[in-house]
Amino acid sequence: MNSDTEILLAGLAFPESPRWRENRLWFTDQHARRVLTVTLDGQMECQLETEDLPGGLGWLPDGTLLLVAMTERKVYRLTEQGLILHADLSSLAPFHCNDMVVAANGRAYVGNFGYDLHGGESPVATCLVLVEPDGHCSITASGLIFPNGSVITSDGSTLIVAETFASRLTTFTIGEDGSLHTPRLWADLNNLPVSAFDEGSSPASSRSFRKKGPRCLSSGIPRSDRILFIVSAKSFQLTV
Repeated sequence: MNSDTEILLAGLAFPESPRWRENRLWFTDQHARRVLTVTLDGQMECQLETEDLPGGLGWLPDGTLLLVAMTERKVYRLTEQGLILHADLSSLAPFHCNDMVVAANGRAYVGNFGYDLHGGESPVATCLVLVEPDGHCSITASGLIFPNGSVITSDGSTLIVAETFASRLTTFTIGEDGSLHTPRLWADLNNLPVSAFDEGSSPASSRSFRKKGPRCLSSGIPRSDRILFIVSAKSFQLTV
């Protein structure tokens, strides 16, 4: 595997939630409150500016964009009239929401901080919230430490979530009703968060990923035609 990298885009405020769709990388420049796209030749376009901090991205089966509003703890959908409320998670998520992955059937899984990270509180376990295509919400998994970055395998049977401050990836089986069950360890990252994504989904992290190896990769994620999304916490650059 060629390990050479190059800077794709620089000058970003806080890039998060990468999603590869229709030959472009979609992501949120969180603290600039923008949703951006960039092609592999570096052509960037601002798709949306937001009032709240933008979190996870995903798409309904009809192609409608879903977007997490982090501090509001809500999910919006983008229409011709602008952002319209899709789901209110404020009664389920104890603190700011963050990343989201959307299944092919339109079910979304949304993570949250669980505690006041910037206020200096100690980490506590929290939940993943399942958002049905009609906007109905329920807690579908608990006991997670800062779940922020999820991927659904190509067969739709498994969800893998990054537990940032537990330095691990945890996997769940997805039931026919969309519920998550049978949690198990997928990878122990030893403080090396990783992002490797397919079309429309990614386990995301805003820390550098430099190490490649079988301990960070497992079955269920195709290894061919994979793009690594790397964000330096010091310089905030996209690297491929």
